[in-house]
Amino acid sequence: MRAVDLIRQKRDGAPLSSAAIRAFIEGATGGSWPDYQVAAMLMAIVIRGMTLDEAAALTDAMVASGQTLDLSAFGPTVVDKHSTGGVGDKISLIAAPMAAAAGAIVPMMSGRGLGHTGGTLDKLEAIPGFRTRLSLDEARRTLGRTGCVLIGQTDEMAPADRRLYALRDVTGTVESVPLIAASILSKKIAAGIRALVLDVKVGRGAFMKTLDDARTLANWLVAIAARHDVRAEAVLTSMDAPLGRAIGNANEVVEAIETLKGAGPDDVTTLSVEIAARMLLLGGLARDAADAVGQARRALSGGAALEKFRDVIAAQGGDPGVIDDPGCLPQPTVRLEWIAPRTGFVAAMDAEGVGLAALALGAGRDRVDAAVDPAAGIDVLQPVGARVRAGEPVLRLLSTDPNRFPGAISTLDRAIDIADGAPARLPLIQDVVPAAAAAVHG
Repeated sequence: MRAVDLIRQKRDGAPLSSAAIRAFIEGATGGSWPDYQVAAMLMAIVIRGMTLDEAAALTDAMVASGQTLDLSAFGPTVVDKHSTGGVGDKISLIAAPMAAAAGAIVPMMSGRGLGHTGGTLDKLEAIPGFRTRLSLDEARRTLGRTGCVLIGQTDEMAPADRRLYALRDVTGTVESVPLIAASILSKKIAAGIRALVLDVKVGRGAFMKTLDDARTLANWLVAIAARHDVRAEAVLTSMDAPLGRAIGNANEVVEAIETLKGAGPDDVTTLSVEIAARMLLLGGLARDAADAVGQARRALSGGAALEKFRDVIAAQGGDPGVIDDPGCLPQPTVRLEWIAPRTGFVAAMDAEGVGLAALALGAGRDRVDAAVDPAAGIDVLQPVGARVRAGEPVLRLLSTDPNRFPGAISTLDRAIDIADGAPARLPLIQDVVPAAAAAVHG
C-alpha cells in the first residue's frame, strides 16, 4: 500500500481498513514513512476523524509495534489506573500502593509532565535513586516482589506511540479523541493489564474543558478497552482548581506520603480512596462497591498502603527514608509568597494558570527534552473558598532560581481571583462511565 494513497483516502473521508492502519503504523515505526507523510496522515485523522473500528485497529497496531508484558501468571487481578493529566494530581502515588496493599497487582506505566500538567514519573524521580526506566524483565520481577511497579514507557513497548506523539506535539495534531485514546490504551494494553480505571479530568486545567468533551473521551476509552478484553471504566473528575495543596514534584511526593499517613487534604484522600476502590472492584478483589471502599480505607488507615509505597521505593532503587524524613527530598533554596491583594474569599484559582506558574518556576517542561527542577513548585496555603485578609499569604512559591519568580507571579496575578463572596463548588466527581454504558458515535 502506498503511503500517499492511504493519506488521500483518509483525507477524502473514507474509513481505513485494519490492513491500511497496520501499514501506516508499520511505516511510521520502521521509518519507511518519512515524517511529512506521517504528519499528513495525522492531520487527515484530526480533520476527518475515525470510527470506533478504526480507533480500535489503530490501538491494536500500536500495541503490536513492540513487545508486550505477559502478566498472565498473576491471574485476573492485574489492574491499573490512568489520569488524562492535571495540576497537583498525585493520585497514582497513593492509589497504586493502596490497591496493591489490598491484593491487586498494579503494573502502572506513567508519563512525564508537559506544559501546565504534571507527570507521575517526574514526581517519582524526585525521590533520590528512584528508577522509572526498567526493562520488561525487571518490571516483572519487581511486580512479583511487591505487587506494584511504577515505571515509564520502555523502549520495547508501543514504540509507535513515541513516534506519533513526538510528531503530534509539533504539528498541531494533539486534539483528536481517537488519537488520544489509542495513545493511552496502547501503552496500557502492552503492559499486560486486565482492568483499568480512567480518571478523565475536566475543567480549566484539563485537556477536556467541558463535561461533554470529557464524557466523549471517556466513552471512547472504555469502548476501545473493551474491544481489547480490558475491563475499564472512567471517572470524570474536576480540574478547575489544583488538586490538593502541592503543585510540583518533591512537594507532591511529600503530600502523597502525608495522605498515605492519613493526614492528606480531603480532596486527595477522597479521590485516592475512590480510584483504589474501583481498581479493587474491577480486579475482582471486592464483592461490591461498599466492600471495595472498605478495603481501600483499611489499607490507608492501617498503614499497609504506606508500607507498600516504602517497599516499591526500595525495590526500584529509591531511598525509602523519604517516608520518614521529607528532608531527604530535593529542597528549594528560594521561597516567595503570593499575597492576597484585598480582603475577601479565594473565589477562583485557575488550575491551568497555577500549572503554568509552576512551570515558570522550573517544576515542569515546555519541551519534551527540557530539564525539571524537582524542588520547584507551589504550595497552596489558602485553597478556593477560604476567606483571606489583604496581605495574607495565599500561595508559597518554591524554586532554586530567583530569576524565575517574576514570570510566575505575573501568571498567578491573572489566575487567582479574590472576591467578596464565597464561590460555588463543583463536585469532585462529576460523572462515571461504566463499561456497560460506553457509547461512541463516529
